[in-house]
Amino acid sequence: MLPKIIDLFSGCGGLALGFEKAGFDIIAGIELMPECVKTISYNLDWRYGKKETHLCGDITRIDGDIFKDKIGKEGCIVIGGPPCQAYSIAGRGKLRSLGENRVNTKDARGYLYQDFLRFVFNMDARAVVMENVPESTNYGGKNIPQEICEELKEKGYAAYWTILNSADYGVPQVRERVFVLGIKKEENKEIKLPKPTHRSNSNCLTPYQKRLDGYRKFKNFRKPQVASDAKLLWMTVGDAFSDLPILFPTADTKYKLKALNIELPYRCEAQNNFQRLMRNWYGQENKTITANAFRRNKRDFPIFEKMQQGDNYIDASNIADEIFNNELSLYNYEIGSEEYEKLKKKIVPQYDREHFENRWKKLDQNRPSHTLVAHLGKDTYSHIHPWEPRGISVREAARIQSFPDDFYFDCSMGDAYKQIGNAVPPLLALEVAKTIFKAFMED
Repeated sequence: MLPKIIDLFSGCGGLALGFEKAGFDIIAGIELMPECVKTISYNLDWRYGKKETHLCGDITRIDGDIFKDKIGKEGCIVIGGPPCQAYSIAGRGKLRSLGENRVNTKDARGYLYQDFLRFVFNMDARAVVMENVPESTNYGGKNIPQEICEELKEKGYAAYWTILNSADYGVPQVRERVFVLGIKKEENKEIKLPKPTHRSNSNCLTPYQKRLDGYRKFKNFRKPQVASDAKLLWMTVGDAFSDLPILFPTADTKYKLKALNIELPYRCEAQNNFQRLMRNWYGQENKTITANAFRRNKRDFPIFEKMQQGDNYIDASNIADEIFNNELSLYNYEIGSEEYEKLKKKIVPQYDREHFENRWKKLDQNRPSHTLVAHLGKDTYSHIHPWEPRGISVREAARIQSFPDDFYFDCSMGDAYKQIGNAVPPLLALEVAKTIFKAFMED
């Protein structure tokens, strides 16, 4: 019998959505943020006329066997992605900015994987899937994925950890993440690594591909399968965006904030299999698309327009200087005067050019996107549209993460960006789920 799915630290539901698509039944879950619970409830429950399955609450205060009455002889699989802020480079930097004593190893979120395991053991889960950032392999000298595997082994599980790149599985984004996969030894089954479906057209190694050989010293590390054997090339930003509506063709276009529930027609027919999948995920083709909102960066639209694809903040700053100097030539302002500084502030971004080189990045339509992060909830300078002079829209961020077009965001624009940036790409989750489905369906 196929086990049911318990979804912990669910976010807006990227991991669960992949498991649902693979054929699993998501029967329960826990998420701390109410906005995320609303999103996952709409997309995994309410759209089918079902009562919501996910609890909104602090997992540290919830009994580990709370869902036992929801499963029968089929048992369960516990999946989830505990918070990554304590591990990630961005999270560590934010903590340091709050004071000398705010170090990542004192962040309680770094130990929430223990609550994840508490549920695994209390629910007597038949299998386990946990996702996190690669930086979790060095948390104050601790390798968290390795420690989790060792704890699972003590409780009778065969477990390993690996690093998967979402681009290898059809997601138009280079996003490398740790996965811990475990199954009870008494099942006499093996969870195999998902086989890559896509490959890069270059020989350049990703940041964590360069480290794979170094991880071999860890007993429970398993090297991912070679993507070079895949027939399809990585999906690009252009592949992901080319059928989406034109929202802001030039820098002097009048800005209009669109509510996330406003529908717009597609720009054209689907151009590739990725677009067709995004339109048909739920079995019925979308004719219109929502979540077409993007941020009003009035000062920066002219800068975005002059940036070339692949340009960063240094390039943007040089463009801003040029625009400023051209504007300044119309006036007789003295350098350093109040009028001079006021005009400069109006045109030139004030971030430190030495430390924020990659704070801005214009996407290249011929490459996959770089990794989306939760900071999208604050601004979208890290992901500037490749051919329109603006940051990416909510729907474009969702496409980069492989959320289907009928995945609905009933929340603020900032919350939607944050949820998307934090999520597991559903297409990557689907490929992981397929290997587990196959293991349990084989006799």
